[in-house]
Amino acid sequence: MKTENRLDLPQGTLDLLIMRVVALGPIHGYAIAQRIQQMSRDALQVQQGSLYPALHRLEYKKLLAATWKSSETGREAKFYELTAKGRTQLKTETENWKRLTELVGLIFKGTLEGAS
Repeated sequence: MKTENRLDLPQGTLDLLIMRVVALGPIHGYAIAQRIQQMSRDALQVQQGSLYPALHRLEYKKLLAATWKSSETGREAKFYELTAKGRTQLKTETENWKRLTELVGLIFKGTLEGAS
C-alpha cells in the first residue's frame, strides 16, 4: 500500500540512484535500499524484487564490483563499490538527469499557446 508521500521511481532511474549511493562508499544491498529511502525522506522505497536484479545488472555491466564481507550484523553480505567505469557512467548520467529535469521544468513553467 502506497502512502501519500511515497512515489514510484520513473523507469530507468533506479540504476542511477544505486550508483549514487554506492559512490559514497562500500555498501551492501539491504543498506542501499535503506539509504535511498532515508535520503528521499521516505518518499522512495526500493523493493528487493527491483533492487537485486538492478545490482546484478550493474555488476554485469562492470559499473559495480562486489566482494563478500561481514556486515554490521556479523553475517556475510555482498558489498558493492563503484568501478572506474561506474564513476564515469554516474557522472554522465547525473549530467543527463540534471539537463532533462531542467528541460522538463521549462516545459512546466511555460504556457501553451492557444490553450484555454
